[in-house]
Amino acid sequence: MPEQKTRKPRKIPMRMCVGCRAMKPKKELARVVKSPQGAVSLDRIGKMPGRGAYVCRDAACLARAQKQRQLERALDTPIGEAVFESLRKALSSD
Repeated sequence: MPEQKTRKPRKIPMRMCVGCRAMKPKKELARVVKSPQGAVSLDRIGKMPGRGAYVCRDAACLARAQKQRQLERALDTPIGEAVFESLRKALSSD
């Protein structure tokens, strides 16, 4: 009887939240992206071009990232209050 090959389980990509600094599976986090034109927005599909940073889908993590300016450091650009408000609304609607 031929021997069956066993498949290795797929590796789950891990990313670090810029707010709480916890490593979590990529699918559990929201990606915030700075486009090549410099606009900062929430990347719903995870494939938008530009520099990205990950944050938990939690308002507390986003608030911590804003307070400690971690999101600005990760994206290498200043982020205004209006952008953070739109990110809060987008995360709460998901």
